[in-house]
Amino acid sequence: MDQPVKALSDLAQLIEIMAKSLVDRPEEVSISEIVGENTTVIELKVAKDDIGKVIGRAGRTARALRTILNGASTKLKKRTVLEIIE
Repeated sequence: MDQPVKALSDLAQLIEIMAKSLVDRPEEVSISEIVGENTTVIELKVAKDDIGKVIGRAGRTARALRTILNGASTKLKKRTVLEIIE
């Protein structure tokens, strides 16, 4: 019997929506989620030429994404980390 594909959590969907609105090629945004015992890691991959838009000047945009993710995950009593994969 085939395992159903696990849908992304609300937090991962939130990051996906924000990332797609930042980049020039939203079709190349991909999100994967690694659920651990205490922490969930959300991996964000974007097109090579869009990586600067997601990270931002001196990492400000990436920090803002992580801050929003932190606030949302704290409200859900979870610990979530965002990794931007180059």
